[in-house]
Amino acid sequence: MIDAYIKKIASITTRGDAREESYYPALAALLEEFSETKRKKKAHVTVLPKKTEAGNPDFRVWDGKHSQVGYVEAKPPRANLDEIATSDQLKRYISTFPNLILTNFYEFRLYRNGQRVAHVLLARPYIPAKLKTIPPAEHTVEFLALLEKFFQFSLPTKFTAETLAKELATRTRFLRDQVIKEELREASSAGAKKILGFYEAFQKHLIFKIWISPRNPFIS
Repeated sequence: MIDAYIKKIASITTRGDAREESYYPALAALLEEFSETKRKKKAHVTVLPKKTEAGNPDFRVWDGKHSQVGYVEAKPPRANLDEIATSDQLKRYISTFPNLILTNFYEFRLYRNGQRVAHVLLARPYIPAKLKTIPPAEHTVEFLALLEKFFQFSLPTKFTAETLAKELATRTRFLRDQVIKEELREASSAGAKKILGFYEAFQKHLIFKIWISPRNPFIS
């Protein structure tokens, strides 16, 4: 799986006429294959999904129904991810999406709740670019662990009232993602009902606490 992926992206690189989008199918296939073969679960990878309030990440990973796994933002193979990580775009994505991968197709960085939690260089991009050959896979165990951690995430479905209010307070922007809004409109689906329940609990428990706070300027 990993060797086949590296061979695909290396062959695209060696052609010399590729742009970022040329690599998308190879990465999408890798993510779907990993979920199906390693986790025994089918995953849907949407390339260039609907616009979100934070912008346009390149991939949305989900289960095809309502469970959100995360997003992937890709850059060209020779892109310096250290520079990308400090860009306004990525800061916006990290603050909005609680589960995000940043990659240049050879290097992968996983961000969870705003913090980088894993970083793996799978292969050296200069080898296909300069030497016109397939680079050897590196750190494959760590790479599989990064993908496993990414796929383990999903929007939680069970909370106590107290923990739900705290969770929603940190995920408000993520729940306003345009994709989630579309799911809320489909009120007949199980996923929409769960998310609607989140909002109801948010209104009942968190907003009520703010209202009765002794610091509330509206209470004399």
